[in-house]
Amino acid sequence: MTEETRNSGMVAEGRNPDGTFAKGNAGRPKGTRLRVTRAVEELLEGQAEALTQKAVGMALEGDATALRLCIERIAPTRKDAPVSFELPEMQSAEDAAKAAASVLAAVSGGDLTPAEGASVMGLVETYRRTLELTELEQRVAKLEAKK
Repeated sequence: MTEETRNSGMVAEGRNPDGTFAKGNAGRPKGTRLRVTRAVEELLEGQAEALTQKAVGMALEGDATALRLCIERIAPTRKDAPVSFELPEMQSAEDAAKAAASVLAAVSGGDLTPAEGASVMGLVETYRRTLELTELEQRVAKLEAKK
């Protein structure tokens, strides 16, 4: 909000007098595209094949940028890879603690990277919570059956 707007007492639509967004005003709805993005998409519509051929041709002629672009599309950088290491079966929260210890041992032994270990640990934690929830549901069902 500009100083003039603030001093004049006028408030931009969807904002509080202090300039913050009013409750319920979350901005642009999800999925809507910016006007520039829509204009570019309309401009390029139907040109994908010709542009691709041009990029490939430039890459074959030695244009390093075009070559990098083509290679990135052919063989994109892997963001994730499968990991393989021993993980004990989990039937209880106690088993999940043992699995977490296995993950830490794999990271400290160099079998997993810290990022891989953190990712696997997240899976172990989610599974542990699922096990606990299942156990709680079973206990509640037993208590209700006794009534």
